[in-house]
Amino acid sequence: MDIPATVRAHDDRLTRRMAAWDSPWARRVLPPVEEAAEHTKVWWAAATAMALGGGWRGRRAATAGIAGMAMAEVLSNAVAKQLVERRRPPKEWIPHDDVEDRPDSSSFPSGHTAAAVAFTAAVAPTWPWAAAACAVPAALVGIERIHSGAHYPSDVATGLVIGVACAALVRTAPRRLLRRWLPTAPSAVASTYGS
Repeated sequence: MDIPATVRAHDDRLTRRMAAWDSPWARRVLPPVEEAAEHTKVWWAAATAMALGGGWRGRRAATAGIAGMAMAEVLSNAVAKQLVERRRPPKEWIPHDDVEDRPDSSSFPSGHTAAAVAFTAAVAPTWPWAAAACAVPAALVGIERIHSGAHYPSDVATGLVIGVACAALVRTAPRRLLRRWLPTAPSAVASTYGS
């Protein structure tokens, strides 16, 4: 991947700084965040809780969140990673054992971040309080992906953009489709049954 030198320099510097962050808080909180985000478990759990405990609004928010997350996963992992080959940050930059658990796929973009942001942003219009609660683990996922050496900050930033875009598509696409199809529906019904 051809990245401008200034962006690459900032990416490298921030990656090293975040990977070297060794506070007790980081060692206690970030590994469980990685485990919860693996295979989108935390977002499926959040969707289940919303659907079971939030009534109609919870079911609608959960559906939007899952749709946004699925779209972001496809776009980031099945499309972008196949188009852009970027190596993970060098292992020698990561002074802790988390670096051994990194995937072999392209570093660009962060699929975990894309899924987290898409889920959270898609939930927000329907249930802002639930989205605010989801924003905390979503932010921690982005931090953890850099801290563990799995991604550069620009990978995470691109995942964030993909997530927001997918959430926006999930929120607007059904309305656009309905507007496109509903105006023709009455005439189609009339011609089918006679008027």
